Amino acid sequence: MFPIAAPVAAPAFSAAVPTARRRSRPQRFALAWLAALLALAVVCAPAAAQDWSYRVRPGDTLWELGAKHLKAGIDWRRLQEHNGIADPYHLPPGTRMRFPIGWLRIEPAQARVIAVRGAVNWLRSDKSPAQLVSAGLRLGIGARLETGPEASATLEFADGSRMTVQDNSAVVLDELSSYGATGMVDTRMRLQRGRASNRVIPAKGPASRYIIETPSATSSVRGTRFRVSADGDEGMDATEVLEGKVQVGAQRGQVLVTPGYGTVAGRGGAPAAPIALLPAPQFDAAASRLDELPARAAWTPVPGASGYRIEVVRDDAPEELLFERATADTQVRIDDLPPGRQRLLVRAVAGNGLGGHDLVQAFSVDAGPAPPLTLAPLDGQTLHLPKPRFEWAKLEGAAASRVQIARDAEFAAPLADETVRGLRWRPERDLPPGDYFWRVASRDGDGRLGRFGNALPFQISDAPVDPGLEPPQAAQGKLTLRWQRGEPGQKYRVQISRKSDFSKLLLEREVDEPQIELDRPGGGTWHVRVQTIEDDGYAAPYGPTQEIRLPCRLCYAAGGAGALLLLLAL
Repeated sequence: MFPIAAPVAAPAFSAAVPTARRRSRPQRFALAWLAALLALAVVCAPAAAQDWSYRVRPGDTLWELGAKHLKAGIDWRRLQEHNGIADPYHLPPGTRMRFPIGWLRIEPAQARVIAVRGAVNWLRSDKSPAQLVSAGLRLGIGARLETGPEASATLEFADGSRMTVQDNSAVVLDELSSYGATGMVDTRMRLQRGRASNRVIPAKGPASRYIIETPSATSSVRGTRFRVSADGDEGMDATEVLEGKVQVGAQRGQVLVTPGYGTVAGRGGAPAAPIALLPAPQFDAAASRLDELPARAAWTPVPGASGYRIEVVRDDAPEELLFERATADTQVRIDDLPPGRQRLLVRAVAGNGLGGHDLVQAFSVDAGPAPPLTLAPLDGQTLHLPKPRFEWAKLEGAAASRVQIARDAEFAAPLADETVRGLRWRPERDLPPGDYFWRVASRDGDGRLGRFGNALPFQISDAPVDPGLEPPQAAQGKLTLRWQRGEPGQKYRVQISRKSDFSKLLLEREVDEPQIELDRPGGGTWHVRVQTIEDDGYAAPYGPTQEIRLPCRLCYAAGGAGALLLLLAL
């Protein structure tokens, strides 16, 4: 419970200064800002005369308690006098001792990173180089934390309070200190941009503080759950209270925000009167599928919402953020999540930037089988087949595979999504020339689908494959054609015609080897083309037509094969 300090602080301040009519506008602005700070300080800051109360335990002695809790230079006899203790050798267990806050030993504390998602950097100071954040890292006073797109980090402070810094955010740790072994902690931060959600442990004494400052306002709590956002583009900053109470102060006033309400403040303005948060959306089970990946979640629209914010957190550690997305739609696709019990959170966002109550839907992600190794096409390969073949390795325990093709690496709108029993697959439709991605997942005998493997890029080209036809060879009345060998197991179909449209064929033959021998045809111009036939029977488009010119048969007889002039037009 917060004391309502403004009615006490404001009259004392106004009596000490001339009236606003005698001040210039800048002076009035400065005085109003100072008044807000003083009022907030009365609510949040421990007064020098306040005491921390300690219950005496069996075996406690006055000098041991003094050595444990008091600053250097403050003698335990002062503690004896402050508490009116007659016999310092006998402290009755269960009695209360008072320790003035100003006498307590203050030690530096640290924040520990307990979860990281995506690219998160930290800087020891403004002039130090950025370093990647990893779980277990400890941050001290002055550290700056920056999250990138689709990135987040959760910090735990000395008293167990936690803050999740969400994507595209920056926060500076201004004060991290603890009052010895009292359990009281002073934690103060600046959220320069972005969003942060907070779960604050109830205060353990009058000196406990948890304060977040944004460019427009300061939020101070003593045990609650709330969210704060700071608009880095000189917009409105927002505070949303879910549990407990939050005192929000700005340059032109302060407001106490209770659960289910929020407030917004602009640069140089006053925080708005508490605004009711939008209700939680309703989960649309018929349009949702959370039992396999990629998952889909849908919900009913909320009147007054300008958009929605979606998060997935661990069920046993809700401060650990696994996924987040903002959308104006009423559904979202989630491609990948770690196995385990999860919670889906969806909240409506009002036009003023305040996020509403959360839709909470628990679900489980089964580990399932691992993705198989991919064999073909290779990463970045250019293919000249409109229906290329996709191949992958057999995974032990996998009964089937699921293959997807898309134009984008996120697979927002797959062009193909098929369940395949074997280890090879061709799409039913031709793929137009362009850039694509493909990926594959395994499904076990119980029907559980595992995670998809990496999205692999490939290209489809409409340029026909040139079989690399070598110059024909003629000898002893025979003509031999050879071309470049393809993949193992492939066959070839060869056509020869006088006409370039191959409407009338001299020869059409299917062979296993990349060559053909035939009786030499008559002299003149002939057209040749070769088609590759895959080992599964799929016939690729014919390669480019190639032209050969043969001399007349009399020329063969006169000059022999060695004098034969053969031209290849590619």
